[in-house]
Amino acid sequence: MNNFWTNILRYPRFFISSLAGLILVILTPFKNLFKTSKLRIFLILVLLFFFISLFVILRNMVGF
Repeated sequence: MNNFWTNILRYPRFFISSLAGLILVILTPFKNLFKTSKLRIFLILVLLFFFISLFVILRNMVGF
């Protein structure tokens, strides 16, 4: 029974480390885009447009 609870307590650590690895793999191409100045400006504009769009969508969903 002790082995069972040890295994159950390992799952949250596995989930957190898997999620951290996934985020690092997803963000690596964006890190490489920051190395070139033309692509850096383009990436900043795309991210700005994304966050403004997300803000407008959420604001309309809430009803403001």
